[in-house]
Amino acid sequence: MTQTRMTQTHEAPLPRESVAGTQIADPAPLGLAAFALTTFILSAVNAGWVPASVEPVVFGLALAYGGIGQFAAGMWEFAKGNTFGATAFTSYGAFWVSFWWLTGHSGVDKVPAGDAAKGVGLYLLAWGIFTAYMTVAASRVSGAVLAVFALLTATFLVLAWGEFATSSGIHKLGGYLGLLTALAAWYASFAGVSAFTFKRPLVPVGTR
Repeated sequence: MTQTRMTQTHEAPLPRESVAGTQIADPAPLGLAAFALTTFILSAVNAGWVPASVEPVVFGLALAYGGIGQFAAGMWEFAKGNTFGATAFTSYGAFWVSFWWLTGHSGVDKVPAGDAAKGVGLYLLAWGIFTAYMTVAASRVSGAVLAVFALLTATFLVLAWGEFATSSGIHKLGGYLGLLTALAAWYASFAGVSAFTFKRPLVPVGTR
């Protein structure tokens, strides 16, 4: 009897149950920041702020930050159980990796210009369709996130239009819409990361 009591007394305590994802920081500010910065640089080129010849500057960002960084944020959103964030960040991370490959490694520059424009236009149109239905879902997240997705939908569709019409003017309009999208994404990222460090919201996001 005494031995039994002693054995029970010295038994190791059972580990506490933990909920998956509770120890992971919010990955949304990272995903939004990665998307915003990469979009800003590319959109500055599309808007004509800098010559088109400097577009390769965005390739490293597209792979490392907009691509890998944002994809990682999507994986962490999966761990936290956030289906919307996981779908969005993983998809747009993959978008930037595909952009890096399309523009620098696919050989699309060797395709006749008219055919290449149609192919790129179709690529952008498909992303616009995806972003449009994600905008519907974003309407239940926050006003800030909704603004990002609404502007991004317009950006993709206008850039696709510019490719199909081979119009530099429409393409520049898409670039300016992209700049607005980047600013909206930076705002949403700032709201998230500053709310964590200050332990209170600093700027409104229009929680829905």
